[in-house]
Amino acid sequence: MDTAARQLQAEVNRLQHELQTLKVQYLSEDDELITISEYILKRLEQLNVTSIFGVPGDFNMPFLDFIEDHPTIEWIGNCNELNAAYAADGYARVKEHSIGVVVTTFGVGELSAINGIAGAFSEMVPVLHIVGVPSTTQLKNKPMLHHTLGNGKFDVYTKAAEQVTIAQAMLMNKTQAAAEIDRILTECIVHARPVYLTIPMDLTTEKIPAKRLKVELSRTPPPNDPDVESYVLDEIMELVDDAKQDIIVLVDACAIRHDMRQEVNDLLVTTQFPVYATPMGKTAVSEEHERYGGIYIGSITHPSIKERVENANLILSIGALKSDFNTGMFTYRIPAKHTIELHSDHTLVRHAKFPGIGMKSLLPKLTKRLSKYQEDASRIHVPHYKLDVPKESDDKISHAYFWPRVGKFFRKQDVIVAETGTSNFGMMDVPMPDKSVFVSQILYGSIGWATASTLGAALAARDKCLGRTILFTGDGSMELTVQEISTMTHHNLTPILFVLNNKGYNIERHLHGLNRKYNDIVDWKWTSLLTTLGDLEGKMSKSYTVRSKSELNKLLDDQEFASAQKIQLVEVIMDKYDTPRALQASADLTAKMAAGHL
Repeated sequence: MDTAARQLQAEVNRLQHELQTLKVQYLSEDDELITISEYILKRLEQLNVTSIFGVPGDFNMPFLDFIEDHPTIEWIGNCNELNAAYAADGYARVKEHSIGVVVTTFGVGELSAINGIAGAFSEMVPVLHIVGVPSTTQLKNKPMLHHTLGNGKFDVYTKAAEQVTIAQAMLMNKTQAAAEIDRILTECIVHARPVYLTIPMDLTTEKIPAKRLKVELSRTPPPNDPDVESYVLDEIMELVDDAKQDIIVLVDACAIRHDMRQEVNDLLVTTQFPVYATPMGKTAVSEEHERYGGIYIGSITHPSIKERVENANLILSIGALKSDFNTGMFTYRIPAKHTIELHSDHTLVRHAKFPGIGMKSLLPKLTKRLSKYQEDASRIHVPHYKLDVPKESDDKISHAYFWPRVGKFFRKQDVIVAETGTSNFGMMDVPMPDKSVFVSQILYGSIGWATASTLGAALAARDKCLGRTILFTGDGSMELTVQEISTMTHHNLTPILFVLNNKGYNIERHLHGLNRKYNDIVDWKWTSLLTTLGDLEGKMSKSYTVRSKSELNKLLDDQEFASAQKIQLVEVIMDKYDTPRALQASADLTAKMAAGHL
């Protein structure tokens, strides 16, 4: 959907919400007044938010008082604002149907967080960024305050935020405060994108009517035009008939981001079509599903999967996000004439685009019409993808061995976080148990994201009573955001942290500068981190170093280690130049692209 259409639809949604609110206010005899701060927190409570991330600063501390005193929302103080934004991102990814929230102070705090917010925008993660700002009088008079640029331009930070958030609200009076808060939160949950809210210090305690809270925020996307939708369904069914049962489903990131898991599962149960996923769509469908065939990554795909996907007569793509690393460096070999793409705000049928026809409404109707193909589709054999642990002659831990081996360690409902680069690529081929959650940042790819994101993911996993939270990251990546280990310890979280020690930036080495010093890092004593960062007495944590396959296997088979009763760090010693298969293939394709050969 283009910007003008989205803005128009947002205004329609706002007016509909206002109409409902006016009806409730007219009929209600409740005259309760609450502060603007309490109103924000009540809305977040309705969205099932139980943790808010951030760093205190003088302009946001009046609002932080309300957070700290709230009975069900916990303040999670972070070591810096960038980490807080990453943590809010991880929280929102795991706690679907909720949002992440980060609170920073004016200027210096919000600029520190903006990279994390940009990543959430890029990857379509719903995050609310609340910024405590100077008083309304100061915002109008523009004195030379601290945290400003000293030039009287108080709006520069807001202008920066506009580039990486889908909606913004700068509160300046109590009259419109509730409506503005509702507007941006609706945009956040409907479009799965970050939003930005400023609250001046003097407005935190201003009181407003609480009546609006009786009208829940709408999560429903804009309705499809029924006539166009009917036409699109007919067009799709004609292609399905022509495909002669040779149809596969390809699930991607936006099926997760736009709350389509149930609709996709209903489609698979009803039709029995074979299903594959992209790297960003990993665990959108259970990888133990009887019709699941594996991961498709363009030319990097395992040959048997590649042949099956690319030779299908028709591909029903759900929530596609065709970024470089998600498509094997743009090496999809799927012609448009064999493709139907369902998106949150449009549908593509071969070469024809239908704006405003979203998958949330369309897919259930399509599923119903496709039910007649179940019997024939169920006869099509789908080889269950598996990744065997290779037998290697030496005892060194190679990537070829490590990733299949840790795959055997995973359990149902584990939350698995993989850092940008080596870990992402290593994990692509690893089948995951039913109901597990895979969290990665393949599109934006901000180094260091995963460690801080693990904090948010672990808190969300605890809220949802999921299994263990397990991080895979490199030594170079962890050095950027390692401080949040102390926050994990402080809040009694018990993730397992695998740190691949290969003496530097592995993905960068293989993309460019294999032997360059800028891809080397200073080695740390990794097994001392947990006792340095929070567990001063050494009773809440345990650390290990594994240098061989035998040591790795012994640890992974240890029941106490696997139970994850304490926060644990595992330093995995690996060869400086070894790398996962998919990463090497991507690096080779990148080199060809850079040379103009692809």
